[in-house]
Amino acid sequence: MIGFMKFLIVVASLALWGIWTLKIKKPDKDYISNIRQWSVAINWKGFITGLCLFVVAIVFISSIGMITAGHRGVVLSFGGVTGRILGEGFYVIIPLTQSVEVMSVRVEAYEAVAASASRDLQEVSTKITLNYWVDPAEVGRVFQTLGHFYEDRIIKPAIQEAVKASTAQFDAEKLITERPLVKEKIELMLTERLKVHGIRVDAVSLTDFSFSPDFTKAIEAKVTASQLALKAQRDLERIKTEAQQKIESAKAEAEALRLQKEQVTPALLQLRRIENERIALEKWDGRLPTVVTGNSAVPIMDIFGAAK
Repeated sequence: MIGFMKFLIVVASLALWGIWTLKIKKPDKDYISNIRQWSVAINWKGFITGLCLFVVAIVFISSIGMITAGHRGVVLSFGGVTGRILGEGFYVIIPLTQSVEVMSVRVEAYEAVAASASRDLQEVSTKITLNYWVDPAEVGRVFQTLGHFYEDRIIKPAIQEAVKASTAQFDAEKLITERPLVKEKIELMLTERLKVHGIRVDAVSLTDFSFSPDFTKAIEAKVTASQLALKAQRDLERIKTEAQQKIESAKAEAEALRLQKEQVTPALLQLRRIENERIALEKWDGRLPTVVTGNSAVPIMDIFGAAK
């Protein structure tokens, strides 16, 4: 909006300057038929007036501006930091002597890849994302000491140093299994390092750990062996459990048989025999058997014949 207003002011000033500067002369009589006799002359009074108007417009344009959301303005006087910080919105400064440098105070993301070594001397490549923001109260000092190049001058070397120092405290395998602890150490170091320069850390994300091909293969082989060993251990525990279940089942059956044997008495046997005879009589249809079984089958009719 401010830029469009400045453009309109410049265009209007140039138009008025042209109108007041150029003076068109035409014939006194029959000027339509004698159009070739028209001439253009410079109106020096209008030229000076227009020039003054144009200069005033330029000065006015250079004294106004606007700070957009998420930014701050550092006021400079003859190139030096005055200490005055402009907030969001419209501002007016002293023209010609003062200027404004706009600094972002939004949360920014900076990605970097840091090469380092673990405690067991394995090569590690770490991809890290840093979310940071410039402290609004420190934008004047940040611009004075670092300008707009604080990412290359401070953030990049700080990330490299923090990653190298943190990964050197862990073995390569621990970098994977204890990733939250590694992240915490890196974030703590970056917070302390950047705070001195007026930059605040919002969050640190470890997006990737990469190792040498040989180490990666060794890790994969170890994981596979661990999984197979775990499977074998589980199978052994299952077999032991099933065997123990069978033993307990056999013990239960033996105990049941023992209890049943203790309960068998002569009276119980006599009772069972009488009960079986009663059941047999109930099932008998009144006909005598034709044979008697012993050591050999003998027809009953032969027995009666021998008795006669």
